[in-house]
Amino acid sequence: MKAKNDSLPGFSAVLSFSGITLLALVWLFPFVWMLSTALKPNAEIFQFPPRIFGSSIEWSNFPASWNFVPFGRFMFNGMFVSLGGTLLVLFTSILSAYAFARLKFWRREQIFLIYLGTLMIPQEVTVVPLFLLMKYLGWVNTYQALILPWAFTAFGTFLLRQFFITIPTDFEEAARLDGANRWQVLWQVIVPMARPAIVVLSLFTFIGYWNSFLWPLIVGNSNEMATVPVGLNFFSGQHGTQWNYMMAASTISMLPSVILTIALQRYIVQGVSMSGFGGR
Repeated sequence: MKAKNDSLPGFSAVLSFSGITLLALVWLFPFVWMLSTALKPNAEIFQFPPRIFGSSIEWSNFPASWNFVPFGRFMFNGMFVSLGGTLLVLFTSILSAYAFARLKFWRREQIFLIYLGTLMIPQEVTVVPLFLLMKYLGWVNTYQALILPWAFTAFGTFLLRQFFITIPTDFEEAARLDGANRWQVLWQVIVPMARPAIVVLSLFTFIGYWNSFLWPLIVGNSNEMATVPVGLNFFSGQHGTQWNYMMAASTISMLPSVILTIALQRYIVQGVSMSGFGGR
């Protein structure tokens, strides 16, 4: 009876590992199929029965997709908008999160709840008034129209506030005794200690800007201002869709997000678990 009980933990571990492996394979299959399609001749993409590998591996699809449309311009636009938007979101979120976490002012908690309520408003509801505002300002088809409307986010404020309130006030009081003002306390004491949460917010914001489709489609009306998700539509035309080129371009477009996620992996778990999203 004892031997049977001792074998249960091992069986449970094998079962858990098998389930996780199966889920990982299911999750990875669309990416494997995307890469497979990117390396096939276009005539073999819809052959039946479907095959993972084509008759030849067409590595030339990647440079061809880059030149088929001005994809380099799309990548530059996406990178510029994503980096610019991320920096602005970090700046505004740090300031507002510190205010809600540390400053005492009238109806602070109620105002914070109202601010969080904006997260329940779908983007589709706001795009029309935002577009009219951009048109009034003369910003249609400009970088500022792609960046500024989403640079003030309640999500970033909430994420950083949850982290800021876990930082003991003793550090701030010690800095104030040394002659630091609030601005110096924020940027020299609080921000360095909140690095994991800031890294997580940076990653989420960058990916959000990078993958945004609806707003860039509405506010940008030229190839020169198109970002990557909008640019991928240009592989479809009157004469059909170049699926192998589209999948090759999609694979290229994933690289910045994947590289950032891998590089910042050690901060992600720590930042999420310590800022209120870890199930505490």
